[in-house]
Amino acid sequence: MSDDDESVLYVMTHGLESPERCATPFFLASTAAAMDLETGIYFTMNGPQLLKKGVAEEMGPKGDDGQKLAFFIDQALECGVSLYVCQPSLDLNDLEPEDLIDGVKMIGGAAFNGMAMEASAVVTF
Repeated sequence: MSDDDESVLYVMTHGLESPERCATPFFLASTAAAMDLETGIYFTMNGPQLLKKGVAEEMGPKGDDGQKLAFFIDQALECGVSLYVCQPSLDLNDLEPEDLIDGVKMIGGAAFNGMAMEASAVVTF
């Protein structure tokens, strides 16, 4: 994220336990990216569960009804949204980097703090 342009950073802390929250950060991030804002989503705590290969095709905000999470993730990636994951949160969820979907970048606490300080807005879910 750059302080030269307007940017928004979404922070996703919820995972499989809250399917009703899973699509909103991707939807909002896609919208922000379409508005030409530099946009990223940072997954921490239980958030990395949503990035595990195969999960997004099986769950969605309305359970078996409506769009699956994969739709919202694909839309965000197509719009240029960057996906970041917290390494300690992978450990918390017994995940390895190779367990995640393609396109996810690993960052540490210092990188996240830098992005948060440079962002025009930080929104947490």
